[in-house]
Amino acid sequence: VQLVESGGGLVQAGGSLRLSCVISEFTFADYAVSWFRQAPGKEREGVSCSSTGDRETYVVDAVKGRFTSSTDDAKNTVYLQMNDLKPEDTATYYCAVGFYDCMGSFMSSSWAAKSTYWGKGTQVTVSS
Repeated sequence: VQLVESGGGLVQAGGSLRLSCVISEFTFADYAVSWFRQAPGKEREGVSCSSTGDRETYVVDAVKGRFTSSTDDAKNTVYLQMNDLKPEDTATYYCAVGFYDCMGSFMSSSWAAKSTYWGKGTQVTVSS
């Protein structure tokens, strides 16, 4: 299983970026794809979770109304559309896949630990 993120970069506050996560060599039907981020000197935090089962997407309050996640099944790609970016959104963003249901795992202390496969991340830097 390979996850490859792309789309990061440097953007001014208020700008937008769309991150992509291409998932390859993965043939399971029911799984969850989550986006996490980690800023220098800070703990990793979850951003969004999408389940293939119920097709629901959950986003944390810090990005609600600004970030959305979507999936293109034909391309095996998950996107994170980030609008109205703020300097505090600066971080390395990772996508991760796991065999869990988002409703039960989203925001739980075990959310990241349940994610089995991880990409290497893409850097997002938002200047003020």
